[in-house]
Parts: sequence; structure tokens; C-alpha cells
Amino acid sequence: MFAYAAGVQLSLDAADRLVELVEERRGPVLADEAARRLFALRSAPVALARSLLSDVVDADARLAWNGDSVTLARPAGADLALEDATYVVVDLETTGLRPGASQICEIGAVRVRGLELEAEFQTLVDPGMPLGPGVSALTGLSNRQLRGSPPPPVAVRRFLAFAGDSVLVAHNARFDLAFLDRETARLTGSRLAAPVLDTVALARRLLAGRVPRASLASLAHWVGASVQPCHRALPDAQATAEVLLALIGLAQERGARTVADLVALQATRTRRVWDKRQLAFGAPQRPGVYLFRDRNDEVLYVGCARDLRARLRSYFRSERLRPAVEAAVGATERIEWRVLGSELEAGLTELRLIRELRPPANARVSRPDRHVWLRKRGDGVVASSSPSPVGPIRSRRRAQLAARALLAEELERPSLALPRLRRRLASLSDARRFEDAARLRDRLNALEDVCRELERLERLRGLERCLLVPAAEPGHVRAFFLAGGRVAAERTLPPGGGAHLEVEAGLAACRRPGELDLDELFLVARFLRRPPAEMTVVALERDAILAALRRHVSMRGVAPLRSVLH
Repeated sequence: MFAYAAGVQLSLDAADRLVELVEERRGPVLADEAARRLFALRSAPVALARSLLSDVVDADARLAWNGDSVTLARPAGADLALEDATYVVVDLETTGLRPGASQICEIGAVRVRGLELEAEFQTLVDPGMPLGPGVSALTGLSNRQLRGSPPPPVAVRRFLAFAGDSVLVAHNARFDLAFLDRETARLTGSRLAAPVLDTVALARRLLAGRVPRASLASLAHWVGASVQPCHRALPDAQATAEVLLALIGLAQERGARTVADLVALQATRTRRVWDKRQLAFGAPQRPGVYLFRDRNDEVLYVGCARDLRARLRSYFRSERLRPAVEAAVGATERIEWRVLGSELEAGLTELRLIRELRPPANARVSRPDRHVWLRKRGDGVVASSSPSPVGPIRSRRRAQLAARALLAEELERPSLALPRLRRRLASLSDARRFEDAARLRDRLNALEDVCRELERLERLRGLERCLLVPAAEPGHVRAFFLAGGRVAAERTLPPGGGAHLEVEAGLAACRRPGELDLDELFLVARFLRRPPAEMTVVALERDAILAALRRHVSMRGVAPLRSVLH
């Protein structure tokens, strides 16, 4: 089963790269050129190229043969008149946001024929994994309800039978179709072939300026839908179907006559940076950092990614970039990427590069020199750049407001001031002194934020852990030693007996004094709260680290580490 899934994934990746190549050429690509680009061949006779590409092209509905060239296919049904097409509006509930790591737990669908609601489909799905508390709270589903329901392959097969060759419709179709595509590929070896309509994209184009948001709830309210969206698959599909019918009517007023017209109408507007997307070609599907450089080779923007290829492609496909990032992408002449072993290492490297290079398009430019501390001054408290036991605090403005709320005797334990301030706030409100109450409210909110940050910082300062993640070098492991409120050392552990020397060096670095690094500490804490699958967290002890390393080698070889908290 694993080998089959891996083979399907490789085929899908090859199809994605081939679609990219055809889009780049804005027309058919000769088979020999496509084979050379896809399989890194020096030369490929046409017959061999067709043989190599046939499985990829035949299995993907987006691609088709045009003689000895590969071109983009026109989906079946795209030329149907809007009133003659059959639409299947689908909504999924899932255990998470990422196909593969998460699974479908409910499918709901509505068939629309002749612009009238015709039939419905609904099934719960046993995802084979427990629902998180957030998903249960959002949907109202429980593990007990899902137990005994059909597994994802069976549920998706039943949905495909219901959908047939209809036009597929979803609200934020990219999300739902990613899960359906994955299961369909596992069942049939190919993606869904039907045309796809996205009510989010259509609404943004047809209702620009008329609705504040393109959320399903907002659109359902705007069209006066008879069903309220409630994060359950069938009601959400019913609401989406009513939104679709309203959007089709608006599209017809603009001259849309066929499904192809709707697909064209929802297409992302071409941005000026579209022609620069070839700068990202060749990026690997590996963790790492990337740097956008201008014609003078100056760094404009630095970022990190778990998947460099997917992240870099997104800059040229999305309509939603911050103005500074959009300007940086427009001025970029070269993209440099550095492959690293893990998302953790990529995040730390990104932070350090931003500090060092200070790229103009990065909103988050770390400035440790601007951190402040709270200290006594006379009978009051002030925010100061001189270190004290209370701090550091990253926001000077928040620290200044908090300082104005504190008495000198409350500085050692600022949280003790909160009850006094809340009583004072209630008293001012009762006395209708609203301006004074507003000033005190702002100071109280700032003090609550500062207290939470200081409590969190105190917990993190006491952490002593070693974080093991894959290294970029095959067979090696990267170890991050966390002690004293900082990443005290980073060592690459080689296979074999040499690892203990690197572990000893890392532990020795932990015993040496060093400065607290607030930004690195909070970044690492984010990974500790939700450890990724490839990360292992162990106690800062030599034997524990080596034991975790041996388990990794014996169980996984050079594969990613398991996430186990000791």
C-alpha cells in the first residue's frame, strides 16, 4: 500500500511539473523537450519521450496529446450551456487542513440540474484517526458518531458515483478538491476530470464591493439562502448551491453563456509578476529558506518553507500579497534557496538572516536592541532599555502602558496588581468617568499581555531540552540544544560512533553562560507546542539523546524522526 501511494504521489508531482511547463510556454510543448525537462535527460528521441510521458499525460485530466506535443486539455462539459449543465456542489468536513496528514470525516453534496436542486448526498466518514477537540467543537461531530462509518476510500467512491461527470462546485474549492483528488488518485490513479467552479472566486469577481467578505456565511446571508451554514457538510453544500444559483444569474447578466465562461470568469487575474514564475522552477520539495534578490543582487525578502517548491510557486499564483512583498517580487531578478533538513532549522535560519540582512520587504525584522525591561523609578515603574529582573518585553508601547498601571511595590509580581486595577476600572465606570476608565482599560489590557508574556518567558527559561530533527545530509541528524533561554548549540550527529562526541560538545555549550535570545526562544516554543512529525524532543541528558538517536536509526534508518516527548 505504501509503495502504491508513493508511486501515485510521484505521478501527481510529475503531472504538476508538466502542467507548469505547458503554462510557461503558453502553448503545446514537444514531447522530447518535456521529457528532457521532466526527467533531466540530455536527449530523448520522440518515441522514447512519448513512452516516458504517456502514463503521466493519460492519467491527468488537465493534459492531452496534440500530435507529438503535450498541451492542456479542455475539460469535458466545459462547452455546455449554463442551464443545460449538471452541477454537483460538495462540502467536506475534515480532521485537519492538510490532505494526507488529515482525513475526511463527512461528505455532503447537492446535485443541481436545469438550475434546480435535484438530489442530495450525505455520509459520515470514519477517518481512522481521532478528531481534535477544535474540530469536534466546530462541527459537533464526535469519535463515537464516526465509528462504524465507511472509510474515506468507500465514501469517496460513493460520492464519485453520485457526481458522475457533473461540473464540481465548492466554496474554496482548492481545499475540498485537494482531499477528493488525493482519494481519487488512490482509487483510480488519476485526478478528478470534471470542470471545477469555486464560489469564493466567483463571488469576489461578481460581488466586488457589494459584500464585505466572501465567506459562505456572508454570501448565504446576501442571497437570502434558506439554509444557514453550520460547519456540517450537507447544510453547507445546500447553502453553497443556493449561492451558486445566484452567482450564475449575475454571470449571465455579464454575458456568460457556458461553463467555460464561468471558469474563465473565476480565473485569477494575471499579475505583472506572472512572467517571473520561471525563477522558482527547479525548487525542491524540501524544507529550506529562500532569498529574493534584485538586479544588483541585494536581498529584498527572506522567507522559510516546509516545501520550497510549493511556497515559491504561491508567490506567482496568489492575488493576496502584502504590498511590500508584491513590490519585492516585482523587483526580483533571482531567487536563491538553501535546502535544510527540517522546518525548525529553516525557521531559525530565516530569523537569523532577517536580523543580519534586514530585507526591506520583511515585516518582521527582529530588533533585540529594542527590547525593554520594567524597573523602579522613585515611587513608580518605568519601561527601560537597561536590563532588570522583569523582562525583556518585546513591545515598548505595551511595556510603557503596563508600567503606568503598576505601583513600585508591585513590580516583583505584576500580576498581583490586576485585581486592584479591575476594581478601579469598575468604580470609574460606575461613576461614569468614561475617559478615565478608557485610559485605565488600555493600561490594564497591556499589563495582562505583559504578565502573560513574562509567565511564558519564565517557563521557557527553565526548559532544558534537546530537539532532534533530520539534517540536510542523508543519514545525519541535527540536534538543537535548548538551555538558559536560548539555543545554546546546534550539532550535526553523524551515523555511527561519532555522535557521542557531538552530543558532549552540545552539552558543554549548554553549561557555558550566554545571553537570552527572546525571538529564537519563542520560535522554538512554537515547535514544542506542536512538534512536527520529524522532530523528537528529549531531556538534556547524554544517555537520553543517544538512546533517542539509536531508536531512530533502528526503526527508521535515515527516515524522519518520530515525534516523542520525553
